[in-house]
Amino acid sequence: MTKYTRIESNSYFLEMLIPILVFDVALVAWSLHLMQQAFNQREFSLMLAGSLVALSAAAMLVVYFLVENCLTSLTNTLV
Repeated sequence: MTKYTRIESNSYFLEMLIPILVFDVALVAWSLHLMQQAFNQREFSLMLAGSLVALSAAAMLVVYFLVENCLTSLTNTLV
């Protein structure tokens, strides 16, 4: 019974990971675009914006894995 619940919850998290990864790739692409514009125009604010966008993409993945770990732990203790 516990293995079935664990497999079911992992499947749910994998289904949620795909849209998050797609969104993350889009954020990184946008970040690189901003940084390229900053380099071409020699403008610091665009470089800062690109860095912040890249940081937010990384933070979103970190939060996803932390939440997955917490919810998996809670699910396993409740079952």
